[in-house]
Amino acid sequence: MSVNIRRLTTRDHRFPEMFAGFVAAKREAATDVSGGVAKILADVRKRGDGALFDYTKKFDNIGLTRETMSVAPSEIDAAVMACNPKTLDALRLAAARIRAFHERQRPQDDHFVDAAGVELGSRWTPLAAVGLYVPGGTAAYPSSVLMNAIPAQVAGVARVVMTVPAPKGQLNPLVLAAAREAGVHEIYKIGGAQAIGALAYGTTSIAPVDKIMGPGNAYVAEAKRQVFGLVGIDLIAGPSEILVVADGRNDPHWIAADLLSQAEHDQAAQSILITDDSAFATRVGGALNAELEMLARSAIARMSLEAHGAIIIVESLDQAPALIDALAPEHLELAVESPEALAARVRNAGAIFLGRMTPEAIGDYVAGTNHVLPTARSARFASGLSVCDFMKRTSIVKCDATSLASIGGAAAVLAEAEGLGAHARSVTIRTNRM
Repeated sequence: MSVNIRRLTTRDHRFPEMFAGFVAAKREAATDVSGGVAKILADVRKRGDGALFDYTKKFDNIGLTRETMSVAPSEIDAAVMACNPKTLDALRLAAARIRAFHERQRPQDDHFVDAAGVELGSRWTPLAAVGLYVPGGTAAYPSSVLMNAIPAQVAGVARVVMTVPAPKGQLNPLVLAAAREAGVHEIYKIGGAQAIGALAYGTTSIAPVDKIMGPGNAYVAEAKRQVFGLVGIDLIAGPSEILVVADGRNDPHWIAADLLSQAEHDQAAQSILITDDSAFATRVGGALNAELEMLARSAIARMSLEAHGAIIIVESLDQAPALIDALAPEHLELAVESPEALAARVRNAGAIFLGRMTPEAIGDYVAGTNHVLPTARSARFASGLSVCDFMKRTSIVKCDATSLASIGGAAAVLAEAEGLGAHARSVTIRTNRM
């Protein structure tokens, strides 16, 4: 059965209206879980470990105690031994490349004296404690453990704690291997909104953290929203997405495989092709059908393509940057002759993959760049996860008598203009004495 993916063309006089509707369309069904999440969080805040044990028994069918809630070093040893050696080698290569890339992001402190003689600067310090939520069961993603934990390690975070649900007591061995590779030693077998509550409020067994990172289901996302302010959070992750810009000189099967690399994630994922070659667009459509036949997750990928995918035919690739910026994709592939020139005209994208030989999947695993990226058009105002997300910047100011006299009068004038007399006096009480 041929996949039925929508096809738009800029030659159609209705294109602006149709494209605007496509951009604005929601990809996830709105499910209000806020009430249920609020009850779970309140219970965890009140009963601590007891609430964690009850919810874990209810949702994951595993009975925990304070002694068994944490993952013991011996369990991690056994998990590493259970992993395929070839897979472990790939994991270690990925970890090394991710660490090397993120080492280059470490920000530098700044200090200078300006023309008025005021000493100014900024100081970067790592967060003290970070919580990493990892989806559990056998479908967990060890690469996401590396992408979250290694930047924290590079930043110098002293305590990185991981929570991962263990349905029926089962944990993905490679997730534990990834945690060890990334230097995470404090791991708890809890998930859901209750895990977020434990990380935010703390319990007898789990000390609270300062920021919570990592993806999860609707309950986890809502729990992160509700604890924000007490702790920091990363962006709320939405369904994955890819936008491929390709000319007719590509192999259509390569491009089809790239589109499917995101469609197979989730039926709410989105895959879009922009091309200036109508015949090539048709060939990609045929290649999608052939590639779908080989996918284990073909049913999910087909639903994603038919519900949210699109092939957009433009008269010229010069039209692509405006469409890209409107879509603000999580992943952008530029499979064209001069990708750098096209990329220079793009403002909104989480990550850009240049050229025909750079599939997005390389960024998911071993390029070294972070695959935790803004989704749902949030690339308009947000960036991918970095070392700076695990650090905070503090401003430094120092005046002496001369520099305070130089700029203090203006501060006092502005304070009086705002009706804040004590602000003004805190300056003038010093300058008048001088």
